[in-house]
Amino acid sequence: MEKDRIEEQLFMNRELSWLKFNERVLEEAEDESVPLCERLSFAAIYQSNLDEFFMVRVGSLEDQMLLGKKIRDNKTHMTPAEQIDGILKKVRKLSSRRDRAYQELMKSLEPHGVRLTDFGKLGEEEKDNLSKFFQLEIEPLISPTVIGKRQPFPFLRNKEIYAVAVLATKSGKERLGIIPCTNNMVERLIPVLGQDGCYMLSEELILHYMPRVFSGYQIRAKSLIRVTRNADIDADALYDEDLDYREFMADLIRRRKKLSPVRLELSREMDGDVVETLCKYLDLDATHVFRSQTPLDLSFVFQIQDILRKKADLFYEKRVPQKSPSFREGRSIIEQIKEEDKMLSYPYESIRPFLRLLNEAAEDDNVISIKMTLYRLAKQSKVVEALVEAAENGKEVVVLVELRARFDEENNIEWSRRLEEAGCQVIYGLEGYKVHSKLCLITRKTEGRIEYITQIGTGNYNEKTSRLYTDLSLMTANVDIGLEAAAVFQALAKGEVVEHSEKLLVAPKCLQNRVLEMIDDEIARARDGEDAYIGLKLNSLTDKKIIDKLIEASCAGVKIDMVIRGIACLVPGIEGKTENIRIISIVGRFLEHSRIYIFGRGERAKYYIASADFMTRNTVRRVEVAAPVLQEDLKARLQAVFDTMLCDNQKAREACSDGIYRHVSAQPDGELLNSQEYFYQEAYDKAAKA
Repeated sequence: MEKDRIEEQLFMNRELSWLKFNERVLEEAEDESVPLCERLSFAAIYQSNLDEFFMVRVGSLEDQMLLGKKIRDNKTHMTPAEQIDGILKKVRKLSSRRDRAYQELMKSLEPHGVRLTDFGKLGEEEKDNLSKFFQLEIEPLISPTVIGKRQPFPFLRNKEIYAVAVLATKSGKERLGIIPCTNNMVERLIPVLGQDGCYMLSEELILHYMPRVFSGYQIRAKSLIRVTRNADIDADALYDEDLDYREFMADLIRRRKKLSPVRLELSREMDGDVVETLCKYLDLDATHVFRSQTPLDLSFVFQIQDILRKKADLFYEKRVPQKSPSFREGRSIIEQIKEEDKMLSYPYESIRPFLRLLNEAAEDDNVISIKMTLYRLAKQSKVVEALVEAAENGKEVVVLVELRARFDEENNIEWSRRLEEAGCQVIYGLEGYKVHSKLCLITRKTEGRIEYITQIGTGNYNEKTSRLYTDLSLMTANVDIGLEAAAVFQALAKGEVVEHSEKLLVAPKCLQNRVLEMIDDEIARARDGEDAYIGLKLNSLTDKKIIDKLIEASCAGVKIDMVIRGIACLVPGIEGKTENIRIISIVGRFLEHSRIYIFGRGERAKYYIASADFMTRNTVRRVEVAAPVLQEDLKARLQAVFDTMLCDNQKAREACSDGIYRHVSAQPDGELLNSQEYFYQEAYDKAAKA
């Protein structure tokens, strides 16, 4: 009993911890110190995050319940049903905060000349103009349906908005009328003629004119609705080896769009029997129904931002990625990397040196092959263009394209076709393991010698996200690292995983165990009275084996600092257990995405950058790569980055022993520090000096 009580204190359920992260996103929408238009972005991000959470995580828990699996969370021992119950309760509380935040944001927009309206606030002339607009521009495009014996309930597409009305016939019978509101031919923001800066959402206009559309009926009640569907499909469990894998994945995407609903949102209150009827048609439990006073899709806020773009004070100060002073113009990138290791820090520094490296390799007569793992790519990918050029120039180009990168599958399928057409050898991942590593290997042959240029990153080869996510990219000519990277690609080509490595940490076989060994080493040093230390920057921490080992380290006296943006299933500050552990989360202008592992202090400290979080899915179910940072100046740079984040007192929240994240406050006479702005200013200053 005592053990259960302690575990209840020590651990946070993964799903509830993620909701705490999304709550921190919502806090940015509420924060008046954040520029107004940026607060709109955070409100939209909160909503889209929650959509994906229901589609993937709640969908997975629903599947576990339907299959009757007696699975319990291995940290909090919660059943799927208990987790779903906790999720729904927390989301309802957050929904009230989101509604208040949205209403406050809309009020704050009005002094800047933008407002959303409804019919109750309009004069007759404005109403007449909207009536004509509906009649001419919208009504011809809509497809209303009346549910009856001859017309079954239609399939409601995932995340699309529908107008629903309870229709009464002259005989008193009730039916449901449904109109799809998502139409690419109609703008979401409809200007109200005669009132500058005044807009109405297209779905609200459709909802208003439902009596005109269903003119033969009396409208008893009406609402906008939106369904979120399960998107959790196990591709490996369904795959038949006799099928073409790429075509199988394309079919899987189509199937995913038709999975069961996991949430129903309503914009208006409706009678319980109406909601019950909708739930019956959707085969959805009423506990999964949410009433929202916020528009069901907030993507229109980006149109509002475009309207207000000239008002600079409503946005963050403009920042653009700077030239890295590590690279010199007019000199071969490859030769510069051969002289010393290089490291880029996105978004503060530009991705261009890496793109230059690929382009140079595509044209270098000494380059015999380029090998890469691709997980997520930009829509217009310069990375793919460079690989295509290399293949067309006769280089061997081997690319592993992970078709199971969730919600990027279609994009990756198209790029895989393009790469194959150009003559690249394309590999489609491994059975049972996603390939999530960010690894590029350029092999050269000069004067009879083989040379390697290896790049290992923490983030995707995506030019767009490199301007939005914080990531690190290491480029090295280290022969040992090159040989191990070559072994990774050789294993992937054979459909295998790396069984042993010395320099690189390579999941699923050679990362978790090596991390545990390095933690054990710090434990042994602490027990011998030495200064022992672990520093970790991650997106998420859920791996039970690593968490248990970190608790053991804390008990032994190892000082542990962690910067974890999202899920953290370990609760710090518990006396006798985790009092030597500090966890902070930084949520700000840029998405914290880089992973850094530090073991030890001073001269003996080991530094790694990695594609892997400490989640079981990363450490033992995916192919991930962590690379050692060996050059002294780059080690010092990583330590400085980590220390600066630990001192953030503007965008950092500290996880407390009661499970609550609280803002880290500056001391009364202390300096204010926003680590992301600090790093950007540092990049500007270094570029100017260079």
